[in-house]
Amino acid sequence: MRLVLAVPGDLSAPTGGYAYARQLLAHLPAQGVAVTHLALPGGFPDPTPDDLARTAALLGEGPADAALLVDGLAYGALPPEVIRAAGRPVAALVHHPLGYETGLPPERAAALVAGERTALALASRVVATSRYTARLLAAEFGVPSGRIAVAEPGTAPAARVAPRPGPQVRLLSVGTVSPRKGYDVLVRALATLTDLDWSLTIAGSLDRAPDCAAALRDQIAASHLRNRITLAGTVTPEALDRLSAEADLAVSASLFEGYGMALAEALARGLPLVATSGGAAAETAPAGAGLTVPPGDAAALAAALRALIADPARRAEAAAASWAAGRRLPGWPDTAAAIAAFLRTSA
Repeated sequence: MRLVLAVPGDLSAPTGGYAYARQLLAHLPAQGVAVTHLALPGGFPDPTPDDLARTAALLGEGPADAALLVDGLAYGALPPEVIRAAGRPVAALVHHPLGYETGLPPERAAALVAGERTALALASRVVATSRYTARLLAAEFGVPSGRIAVAEPGTAPAARVAPRPGPQVRLLSVGTVSPRKGYDVLVRALATLTDLDWSLTIAGSLDRAPDCAAALRDQIAASHLRNRITLAGTVTPEALDRLSAEADLAVSASLFEGYGMALAEALARGLPLVATSGGAAAETAPAGAGLTVPPGDAAALAAALRALIADPARRAEAAAASWAAGRRLPGWPDTAAAIAAFLRTSA
């Protein structure tokens, strides 16, 4: 079977969506799928007319016998005429709906939702990266459930992080600094916990939403937490392994997740969690592996953090549950196998 995987922008970008695409390119051949990467313009989800014209041309140039799978960052923003220009069935890979990105003006969010609903009605099939997203696409975007398959991101095995009693508790939060990740809520929560001995490292790009990153720096300074919170920016996989090995508690204040790859990676290492329940995160973070709070609730987040920072025995119990859950996570070969099977049965 031949497949063209169309992804907009820089495939090496350090986000979960691009990591997913890279892993598909690496693992689909072992499933009998000859996959080719098609680079689409980088302007999505806000393409220019030139971007759309170029995309229409690119989608129509692929091998006639190859299936076409378009990453949702582009697919959700494609007008019907561009999808039809491919001249063959087009499948969509959806991590989370474009209009659900935090910080969008209401009229822009509504336009993105409407546009994605129209685009998905033309999709031959849809791959969702979580069960939550699959349900959302069926309920809110009108995609028939029979045209949706779930292929959760894989998680690579990792060395277990042994629980430590302290004295200092090292917190780690992984993800691009953007409004959706809720780092402002996390800083508000931590500002009420200065009586406890903790430090936080935020590992994630500071360049994708520079205004958000600048506001976060100002908030940290105004909260007198510069000596406790480190904005590490984008880190290499080796540096992330080191930060994870040094961490005592993984934290996510995200307002919405289509899956929550950073949460899964924390489980794979046996790190206890404090996480919000936005989107699919409530299902990715299992009961017992830590504490879950509503998204955007700084007081609840502070209470959960206090409970685990102040109680090493409770952290150790959560770490054991986290490690057990991490052993059950799918690997990338499982993800590739699910997509390959779905494409074949839907052909």
